[in-house]
Amino acid sequence: MSRPLVVVESPTKIKTVKKYLGKQYNVAATVGHIKDLPAKEIGINIEEGFKPKYLNIPGKQKVIKSLRQAAGDTSEIYLAPDPDREGEAIAWHTAEILKKKGRTFHRVLFHELTKNAIHEAIKSPEKLNQNKYEAQQARRILDRLVGYQISPLLWRKVKGGLSAGRVQSVAVRIICDRERAIQAFESEEYWSITAHLEGNSPPPFTAKLVKKNGKKIKIPDEKASNVIIEELSEEKFIVEKIQKKTVKRNPSPPFITSKLQQEAIRKLRFSAKKTMMVAQQLYEGIELSPGEPEGLITYMRTDSTRISNEAAMEALKLVREKFGDEYALNKPRFFKNKKKAQDAHEAIRPTSVFNTPEKIKPFLSKDQFALYELIWKRFVASQMKQALVNNISISISAGSYLFSASGSSVAFPGFMVLYMTTDDQIESERQKTKDDFPELSEGGILKLNELEPKQHFTMPPPRFSEASLVKELEENGIGRPSTYAAILSTIREKGYVDLVKGYFKPNELGFIVNDLLVESFPDVFDVEFTANMENHLDRIEAAEVDYSEILTQFYDAFKKELEAASTGMLSVKGIGFSTDLTCPQCNNRLHIRMGKNGQFLGCSNYPECTYTRNYTRDEKGVIHPIEPASDQTSDRICEKCGKPMLIKEGKYGTFYACSGYPDCKTTQSTNSTNGGEKTGVHCPEQGCDGELVQRSSKRGKIFYGCSRFPDCTFATWDKPVAKECPECGAKFLLEKTTKKKGTFLVCNTKGCGFKITSE
Repeated sequence: MSRPLVVVESPTKIKTVKKYLGKQYNVAATVGHIKDLPAKEIGINIEEGFKPKYLNIPGKQKVIKSLRQAAGDTSEIYLAPDPDREGEAIAWHTAEILKKKGRTFHRVLFHELTKNAIHEAIKSPEKLNQNKYEAQQARRILDRLVGYQISPLLWRKVKGGLSAGRVQSVAVRIICDRERAIQAFESEEYWSITAHLEGNSPPPFTAKLVKKNGKKIKIPDEKASNVIIEELSEEKFIVEKIQKKTVKRNPSPPFITSKLQQEAIRKLRFSAKKTMMVAQQLYEGIELSPGEPEGLITYMRTDSTRISNEAAMEALKLVREKFGDEYALNKPRFFKNKKKAQDAHEAIRPTSVFNTPEKIKPFLSKDQFALYELIWKRFVASQMKQALVNNISISISAGSYLFSASGSSVAFPGFMVLYMTTDDQIESERQKTKDDFPELSEGGILKLNELEPKQHFTMPPPRFSEASLVKELEENGIGRPSTYAAILSTIREKGYVDLVKGYFKPNELGFIVNDLLVESFPDVFDVEFTANMENHLDRIEAAEVDYSEILTQFYDAFKKELEAASTGMLSVKGIGFSTDLTCPQCNNRLHIRMGKNGQFLGCSNYPECTYTRNYTRDEKGVIHPIEPASDQTSDRICEKCGKPMLIKEGKYGTFYACSGYPDCKTTQSTNSTNGGEKTGVHCPEQGCDGELVQRSSKRGKIFYGCSRFPDCTFATWDKPVAKECPECGAKFLLEKTTKKKGTFLVCNTKGCGFKITSE
């Protein structure tokens, strides 16, 4: 009889699990999902209760074969993929692959990859969780129903290659709505007045004007400000009220996934995707000594702030040893979750607080150390005493006007000696800029040194950064923590938004697709509707509702919108969006339309009127046609017919074109925008006599393309080198550079595979 088999999700866990379980268990990995819906069809039988059609993923044959070999004739298989919905689906699919008469499957959940946690999980296995699996299936089916039925609409109505997603499209909508709020914003002028005051003893301090006759004051312009200053110059400044109180400030709970992503973005400048990648490494295990991998944090995809009593007691012990009894709580501090469904996992915490960041730093990469330190400090700080902050608030009357001054000082730092959130740090820095106050008493008269007026303007709402978008998605219940990183990556990869100086900005394609989807599918891409759907998925997992019921309710409404959109959705390829602009040639309305080179302005009277223009939008969203630059003559002569070459504007910038067109169609790239540095390598395209030259993309990335562009579109990101391939005789090689292998040369010919180290 074969040894019992433990099946994990990631191959990097195998070594860690083997170390703790010993030779009496065999360990294998699924390397992610092994089954999925088919790629080229919807794969959902709607008529049979939304039955999914799962297939073995192409390319996973070797993995499946190795799993079956590892299982052998064992009767006990422990399914240990990640302890979330995706992991549950992998466990179910693995059981289907390895199903055999007399074989028993156990579900084990490794919330942390430590010796105790792994042994406890094996000793107390669970049954496969059908409710959790069905919640994952419901999400997968919902996303497939939306994506595979709306995306083809976009291909027909806008352009090929676009996609819609049940959650990603709502994220794009949030970004578009914010951008339109910014465009519609009208800045207003307002003024503030600051009084520079002195008491009977130093130091001097400042106070802000806040009220007149008991009502909040608004100073619209300089004229109003001058009137107030003139009135105040005649008044006495009297201390009306002094309030002092000590405020207790509590530490934040240990990290949940969304909060970890937000803090890592703000403090470490990590993207959400990078944060999750590094956290996965810390969870799966780091070798703290040769051949001894150890999981350093608990599972990193969680909504829960729950921590075990053992972990809390360990943290309290460390606090007493490291900071002293005055910083330690008498008993552990625990945090409540908002929902029962969130209690499946613990919060993200170190598996042992005695693995201090300083102790294990030599074994971690720079990124691993930075993230581990953040997680470690946040958790330990959560078990430290409150900070005590002394606040003082002073009200100062001047006739009918009221000024306010406030300040604070830390009486006892508590948890803040170890860790402060980004918001805590901002507040701390703000407090540092406030004045210290002299000894004052109520009724005391103050000396006025100066009244300082200052002009301000209201600011539009800010664009979303990665951190603030994650926060917005979380607060609106859009998606789940495990999906945030994928959402942020997808909306950029699909070309709907750009990240400009760290902030998301929708581009023209994003606006076009968003407007079409919101108009045709007002429910599916509604923020509240999407959030409610996430709650329904939680209810499925909690066994409160059947998943087919939720799918039926959704699809009944969705099908009607889909049928209406198939004929009613506006075609940007055809009629396009109407604008306020009129055609200068025939006075008909100009429309935004989509062509093979992207969006453009076209006359609604097409084909009778063929007027077209590229366009741009200003900061208010107003459309401005771009008048094409006149063809410029150049000093270059066409090598085929001897006529002068003209400089023309194309999709990828400027290029040379023969003035003898259409009789002569010779074109060449220019040095001005497309690079032009010669490589000495002839273009490999058959029948082309061009040369490969260095060029740059719209984003400034260097690539190498044919000098005969746009007639020849051959291009490569890798630098061509004029060396013949000794294997296949190709006339050039490509220079590649990777972190792992350095710089080396490879053959560009498909199937050749020749590679040498670069000289």
